[in-house]
Amino acid sequence: MLKKQKSSAEGSIKRKPWVDPDDAPEITDELLDRMWDSAEIRRGGKIIRRGRPPLGDKVKGVVTIRLDADVLESYRALGPGWQTRINADLRRARKLKKA
Repeated sequence: MLKKQKSSAEGSIKRKPWVDPDDAPEITDELLDRMWDSAEIRRGGKIIRRGRPPLGDKVKGVVTIRLDADVLESYRALGPGWQTRINADLRRARKLKKA
């Protein structure tokens, strides 16, 4: 009979030792404060905030609208902010003042 050869991949795998999840440190207010402080995302010198910005008085409604394919394609081709441009064009068409 032929002996089964060890593959080189099996012999070179170094696994981290298993750590019991019960050995995890206790979550304290101090630990959460430190994690919160270090959770900033920066791009250059600017802090990037995660999540939705505060709505304030200018809450916008969410709607579904069906547009012709060529209209939608032309707005999307404008790049980021194309939905805002649709809003601005609708304001001009309806002769509404800027909010």
